[in-house]
Amino acid sequence: MEFTYTVIDADATSSLQLQHQLGQYGDFQCAATTTNSTDGLNAVLKFSPDLVFINLNEGGNGYFQMAKELHQYLAHIPLLIATSQTKAHAYEAIKNGFFDYWLLPYDEFEIRKSVFRLKKQLPKEEKPQTVCLQSYSDFQYLNTDDILYLEADNNTTGFVMKDGKVYNAYKTLKTFVDQMPDNFVRIHQSYMVNTNYVSHISYGKAVCTLKQHKLQLPFSRSYRKNIDQLKQLLTKNTISFVN
Repeated sequence: MEFTYTVIDADATSSLQLQHQLGQYGDFQCAATTTNSTDGLNAVLKFSPDLVFINLNEGGNGYFQMAKELHQYLAHIPLLIATSQTKAHAYEAIKNGFFDYWLLPYDEFEIRKSVFRLKKQLPKEEKPQTVCLQSYSDFQYLNTDDILYLEADNNTTGFVMKDGKVYNAYKTLKTFVDQMPDNFVRIHQSYMVNTNYVSHISYGKAVCTLKQHKLQLPFSRSYRKNIDQLKQLLTKNTISFVN
């Protein structure tokens, strides 16, 4: 589950600090950063983020006006979180329906509490468990539980199934990265793997071994972060022994 957010902050330093804080949770994706209310409103309308962080240190009234304008254009209003060095705008923020108010400098504990609160308020819908590959009047339906991995071949993506069959889609692998269920992780420029079938990760050989047919898929340095997260996920509910 991933939450998207937009930052509206004229201070580049605090904007980067905020992104660093949220980056520690792994499921927050920055859609855009802007420095004023006009560009901020445009970014919100363009990217439809789940959250909008607004630094009220400069132009507080302009940002509150922007918050009111959102209701003219959107049926679903993102959660608004104010940041400020003082509590001067706290009352106006409450009146304008802000979800939270964070004082600068950022407090890790306060952020953690807010993150858990907003996760309760923003439950994400599960992605579909069936993939439909359409070619003209032909429709192929694939159960994602039966897909071992996706493999890129130029502008074509192959869906490799656990029974050995391969179904091709005439789209790039990048097209499917955000569409597949959360148990699919990209590990290489050419591969996206169903983590339910991973049985072995070798950092030395830079390969993942699958339970099915003991297939080995390479992973690349550019996707090392995804591999680290996959290792943590697989290790979470296991009994570990170190040789």
